[in-house]
Amino acid sequence: MTAPLLDVKDLRVSFPGRGFRAKPVEVLHGVSLSIAPGEALGVVGESGSGKTTIGRAVLGLVKPSGGSMTFAGRDITAASAKERRALARDIQVVFQDPYTSLNPAMEIGDILSEPLVIQGATPKDARTRVRTLLDQVGLPSDAVHRLPREFSGGQRQRVAIARALAPEPKLIVCDEPVSALDLSTQARVLDLFIDIQRRTGVAFMFISHDLAVVRHVSHRVGVLYRGDMVETGPADKVTSAPDHPYTQKLLLAAPVSDPVAQRQRREERQRRAQEAREQVLPAGVA
Repeated sequence: MTAPLLDVKDLRVSFPGRGFRAKPVEVLHGVSLSIAPGEALGVVGESGSGKTTIGRAVLGLVKPSGGSMTFAGRDITAASAKERRALARDIQVVFQDPYTSLNPAMEIGDILSEPLVIQGATPKDARTRVRTLLDQVGLPSDAVHRLPREFSGGQRQRVAIARALAPEPKLIVCDEPVSALDLSTQARVLDLFIDIQRRTGVAFMFISHDLAVVRHVSHRVGVLYRGDMVETGPADKVTSAPDHPYTQKLLLAAPVSDPVAQRQRREERQRRAQEAREQVLPAGVA
């Protein structure tokens, strides 16, 4: 078997509690996951489940309080700032909001070429690479002279994807990259992710609250619930016939285009909610 590109074992993350002398609050309770080279792992869960915290820990934006993280055979759990700068070539990120993640005062060509020049590329080589990146994400070559505000939301996210691809990384952490887009634009951007992975072999950690989104782009899916990984498995299995009750609830909450199927899901969700209420009420209480 191929060794994992990213191997996370028993990851724990705690944040300071509110108030004087408050105890730290643990938001990840020993989460384990792995991503193989060229694989897309979907990490799904509701708001507050800890899925974004996993991505931020991998990126070095939050400090783990326990566990370990290994990337390409190298322990990155407590990587220094200098080591993290070196890792930036191999681990990139696409954030949720495509506008606030781009400098509004910089032209697209400068946004894309800046990380390349910082990493040692000549301005000429950087410009050549930028033209290739724009072509990869389906943007016209004249985009280099335009500002982020001149693009639509979907086009700005394509710019963010191009920036992440610029240093030819091995892994891209995608944190809710399509949740701010309309449905038709979401579909086009998701297809772009799939096409890019097919052509470049880059691995993805695809973080989302939407089972339909992770089903579309992921090979495997991990489901987070209140800081615990409650289910993992092949994307088709987890997103269509899950074993864990929480994943089943997520599936029932996902909208479908068929009105009859949507009504059946709503009725099933209401039935389960009623059963849960009856289980916690004392006997004889209505």
